[in-house]
Formats: sequence, C-alpha cells, structure tokens
Amino acid sequence: METRILPAQAPETIPTAAEILRAGGLVALPTETVYGLGANGLDEHAVAKIFLAKGRPQDNPLILHVAAPEQIDQLCHSVPEAAYALAKAFWPGPLTMVLPARAFIPRATTAGLPTVALRCPDNAVTREIIRQAGVPVAAPSANLSGKPSTTTAAHVYADHNGRIDAIVDGGPCRVGVESTIVDLTESRPRLLRPGGVTPEQLTAVLGDLTVDKAVTAQIDKDAVVKAPGMKYRHYAPQAPVTIVAGEREQAAAFIRRNFVPGDRVLCFQEELPLYAGCAPLAYGSEADAATLSAGLFAALRELDDPAVHQIYARCPVGGAEPTEKSRCFPHSKPGGISMIIGITGGTGCGKTTLLEVVRELGGVGLDCDRIYHELLETDPTLLARIARRFPGTVEQGTLQRKKLGSLVFADPAALEDLNRITHQAVYSKVAALLTPPPDLAAIDAIALFESGLYKLCRVTVAVTAPREARLQRIMARDGVPREYALQRVRAQQDDAFFTQRCDYTLENDSDSNAFRKKCLAFCRTLEGWEHK
Repeated sequence: METRILPAQAPETIPTAAEILRAGGLVALPTETVYGLGANGLDEHAVAKIFLAKGRPQDNPLILHVAAPEQIDQLCHSVPEAAYALAKAFWPGPLTMVLPARAFIPRATTAGLPTVALRCPDNAVTREIIRQAGVPVAAPSANLSGKPSTTTAAHVYADHNGRIDAIVDGGPCRVGVESTIVDLTESRPRLLRPGGVTPEQLTAVLGDLTVDKAVTAQIDKDAVVKAPGMKYRHYAPQAPVTIVAGEREQAAAFIRRNFVPGDRVLCFQEELPLYAGCAPLAYGSEADAATLSAGLFAALRELDDPAVHQIYARCPVGGAEPTEKSRCFPHSKPGGISMIIGITGGTGCGKTTLLEVVRELGGVGLDCDRIYHELLETDPTLLARIARRFPGTVEQGTLQRKKLGSLVFADPAALEDLNRITHQAVYSKVAALLTPPPDLAAIDAIALFESGLYKLCRVTVAVTAPREARLQRIMARDGVPREYALQRVRAQQDDAFFTQRCDYTLENDSDSNAFRKKCLAFCRTLEGWEHK
C-alpha cells in the first residue's frame, strides 16, 4: 500500500479523504491535540484496521469524532444536560465525553461496552472531512501503541508509511496533548483522563467532578475501562526520564554534574546555552505554556531512540510533568536530592515520633491533621466549597461542626464528598509549603494515599503498632475511655492497607525511646540522602 500525503489546503484533499473513510480505509487526520488515525466508526471492519495498524489492545475503547454537537443525540441516548453544557463550553475542542451508546455503534468501537466516547475536534478541515464522509470517525492517536503521540504528519508517516491509505497534512498540532475525557454516565461526572481541558474548567461548568483512580495510579491489567489512556502505558520514550525542577542555574549545574555520553537534555528554549555539549533539545518557551504543550510529544518522539540512555527533562514551576501516565519518572532536586518522606498509619501508631525525628534532623515536618483543622478555621475558599455542598453548615464564616457531622457521618456519599473537598485543600496547602522543595521533609497523613499526598513524596513509610499499645496511647493522649478508643481504631484501615502501599514499614512494638532510635536510624540510612 502507498500512503498518500494530502495537503490540508489542497482543494481535492477533503473530498478524497472523505471518500477513503466511506470506503472503509484509514486516514490520519490533524486535530488541535494530536494526529488521529481515522476510520468509519460505524464500520467494524474499518475499525479493526485501526487496531491492526496501531498494534492497539482490543479492550481499549476508541473515541468517535463528530463534525458538530448536534450529532450527540444521533449516537447516544439518555444524554444528561451536563453533556450539552460541556459541548457549548468546550466544543470544538480538546474534550471527550463518555455517554450511553446507541445500539448500532459496533462493539469493536466501544470495546464491547454500552458507552461511547465522543469528541468534536477544533480543526476545521477535519470537521469538514467528517461532515462530507457522513459518518462519525473513530480516531485514536496516530502513533504506534506505546510510542509518543504524533503531532506532525511526518511523525505519522514514520510510524505508518505503507500501513494506511492517506495522511492529511495540516501542519503541527497547536495543543500537543490529548483530550480530556470525562464520564457522564454515572450520577456524578468523573474525570477519566487529564488533557487539554483542566479539572478547574470542568468544575466551573459541572459544579462537581470526581477523579477516577486511573488518573493517579496504575489500574489492574484485567480492569474494564471506559476510555482510552486509562489502562495502558502511554507516550513514554524508551530511555528513563529524570524531571529536574527549580532555578535554571541550579538545574543546569545538577544536570551537567550527572550527564554522561548517551544522555539527552530536554529543556526550555531560553536555557539552550546552559547545556552546550549536553545534546540539548528545546520543547518550548518557559514563559509560554502553550508552546511547551505543543512541543512536548514532538520532542519525546525525537528522544525515542535506542541510542539515548537517559533523559533529563526540565519541568516548569507549577507545571505538569511531561508525561500523562508514566510512573518511572524520579524527581530530582537541583544541587542534590530532596528527600520528602510520606508517613502514614492508624491513630496511635506513633507517626508523630517519626515526624519529630525529621524535625530534629533539621527537616520540615508537616502534620496534615493540624493543617486540616487550621484550614477549617481560616481558609475562606475551603469554607465556601463546604457551604456550597452542605448548605447551612457555615454561618458567618464559621464552620458548624456538629451540623456538618450530622450530615456526613450518616451518609457515606456525603462523607466522600467532604473528604474530596478537604483532601484537595490539604494537598494544595502541603504542596505550597514544600515549594521550593527542602532538603528533608516529612508529611504525616493518615489519608496519605486517598488524598494523593503520596505523589509529593520520594519514599512512603507505614508506622504500625500492636492494637493494645495503640489503645493505651489514644486513651492517655486524648483522655477517652477504652471503648471510644476501640471504636476509633476499628473505624480506620487495618495495618495491611498501609504496609501494602508503602515503601517501608516501621513497627512501633517497643517503648518510646527505642522507637525514636529506630526512626533516627531509618532517616539516616535512606538511600540518596545523607544528614549533614
């Protein structure tokens, strides 16, 4: 097969591409995010060609691209009002919505699910091709599965020359990251994949948004997923990547100190002179987030080379890390290692002892329980969010704790909503307190994993203790009877919950002095950090 290159502005391109799609062929199409590998989404034989060309797993659903919002009702049923509101706000654009699929949509397109993912791309040529084809176009990113996404026609040609019918060359994609995916088939909207539309933008329209666990953690290989990008490793070059944040001079000194032949540096345009001799590659301007997004995948594709052994990537301050899903990106602190320890475990286990030892060693110790209570007293944004979700619980800027407790403790869904609101506030506060990253810090949080705080940590530690010892500590510390202390212990996660998720476990099975010594020895032997 000869793969044709069709210039987007050529008069014959749109009708030619539309005819190829109607005939069951494959056409790579430009969008504002990345190039998509398109086929007639209603033709299961054409859809099968996508999976074959990409090497894509059959249980990974495809996104159907439409020419206009009016096609939502043609392809979906039981459409909630939220879908129309999102379409009005973000279509055409980098937003994909998961909705109940009509019965005629092939199972090959939906991966056998009763739902379908829809998007209206912000590219006039591609929308007109879809309109003239007269069918919705199934179009995952046009890269081979596992490789960085394609943001130019040349990228597509490199992956698919001789494998697909045509490529519509619309120039470089201006966004460079894939669409945000939100599920609207449940009682509450759920973010399935981050992308070009931010959670804050979604919440402004929806008023509510939960985040699927696939966004923050790798899910089980046997899990059934509703959208692409949730299950399989995406967009990673072959070489390991170390993200380096911080001031440019310090970052450059750190990278140059560790650089060896075969390494590459991914940096900002303004920093190229700092990396002479280090094979630097710029992916955009530090002052312009749009150029960073647009240039990211193109840069990753250039670095996706067996000759590259290690990549050092500069990360903008407060910016997203340059991948969506990869869990293999260790964080580095310019000039040395930033050791942030996440401490978790049940009440009465002795987490505070480890936190105090970190402080004694000159580190920053953050008690998330204390931060949580301080925010409830002083943070007007948090109180406003609580008041919106639980009307009447905030009066004249003061939280009415008993009233809030009566609402949430009898309703698991309400308690989940409260935790979501407060976890986000605590996370933001802790992240701010750790910017710039100190040499040594510890975060003490029972909800270290539920809140996402573990993502700020280099290592995580579960502190455990025998039940009787915990009960005695709670009774002595809080002045409560044994039965109340027992209720608190029973209401929390068991030790296995913490130990299975953490990198280390410290068992507090001795007196306080002995455990303190154990904590001190632990801190001093952590790999990559040396107390001076």
